[in-house]
Amino acid sequence: MDGYDNHNIAKPTKFKTNVVTFPFQLIVDTYGVPTYTEANPALISIVTFPFLFGMMFGDMGHGSILLMGALYLVFNANNLKNGALGQVLPIRFLLLFMGICATYCGLIYNEFFAMQTNIFDSCYGLDSKEPLDVTL
Repeated sequence: MDGYDNHNIAKPTKFKTNVVTFPFQLIVDTYGVPTYTEANPALISIVTFPFLFGMMFGDMGHGSILLMGALYLVFNANNLKNGALGQVLPIRFLLLFMGICATYCGLIYNEFFAMQTNIFDSCYGLDSKEPLDVTL
């Protein structure tokens, strides 16, 4: 024993990322970097973060604008590297997933630019002229 085995130095943590997982790892690292023996929650946040954003945002019109902007960034990434939008390119897939989920949830919520649509009929009879019974 040379004394080097008994130390309290934490092992470094390095997560390999690619262009899709990079922004999600940044979100996780904002709240704290997982230690060497902990699971990486960035994999779970790839699914949950955009979907929870979509549930909160939930508008077909605004979500489709976000989706079209993200698709523009994804398909023109090589041309935009040196331009003004070059700083937004690292989060282009995050914006894409958020746009897809916001458009989907807006479709489910029947909202288009904060106006109610009637794509899916309600299962409740709200058109009747009878007053609702609200007695407890």
